[in-house]
Amino acid sequence: MNVDPFSGPDSPRVRFGAEMRRLREEAQLSQGAVAARLGCTQTQVSRLEAATRTPSKSDAERLDRLFGAGGGTLFAGLHRRILARPGSPDWFTSWAEEIEPTALVLQSWDPLLVPGLLQTESYARHVLSHSARITPSEVEERVQSRMQRGKVLDRENPPLFTALIDEGVLRREVGGPEVMREQFDHLLEIVQRSAISVQVVDPQCLSGMSGAFMIAELPHGQPDVIHADSSVQGQVTAEREFVVSVRNQYEALRRHAYPEHMSLKMIEEARQRWT
Repeated sequence: MNVDPFSGPDSPRVRFGAEMRRLREEAQLSQGAVAARLGCTQTQVSRLEAATRTPSKSDAERLDRLFGAGGGTLFAGLHRRILARPGSPDWFTSWAEEIEPTALVLQSWDPLLVPGLLQTESYARHVLSHSARITPSEVEERVQSRMQRGKVLDRENPPLFTALIDEGVLRREVGGPEVMREQFDHLLEIVQRSAISVQVVDPQCLSGMSGAFMIAELPHGQPDVIHADSSVQGQVTAEREFVVSVRNQYEALRRHAYPEHMSLKMIEEARQRWT
């Protein structure tokens, strides 16, 4: 059985939560009292202790000031270890571990590639192997991390996922004909699930040329969160002005998307071209 070392009992995130609970109980503080000192909700404190929420840098700094454990650097050190998770850039950790797994709805746009959540292992490996200055071991770490992310769609109650892709994605060769056929077979199979939809966008639409993005709708009235790519570093934010801007781009793209039945026919035709 494969055990994920980043969610197991010895992971830095689990230890962060365990140490937080231990020190809170030693200080005879309630979760609500700690939440007041951290400037967050009791639910967020509960999730930190249960290791179902990735702590922020400010969480770690405030906990170190509150408890002074490990010379006042215990939580900062654990936070650095959490961000060192192989296969995921630091900025992406909160999205991959906290946002995506809890989302009710995911909407994505990709102008260049098949979305990461829908990539096959061979397609992902070829894409990632062309990253600048990356070692073979780092490629494998990132491939496995991407495959792990995709399991969010295999859950009993997966998020509703709508993927928009530029028509050029169907023609852009990644890894050769065999890889492309396998990838399109996977797309045609996975869209049979009621929670997943893929639509092809007319290439004359220029609204999303600035880069790929995803939108997550979260439960319990939490604000929407976006993840937007750039050539240097991605961004994960719930700031309203950014979310509204990305949503407007998404709606513009949807107006240029072919209906799903036409999109699937286009994917099937593309698959035949790679035979």
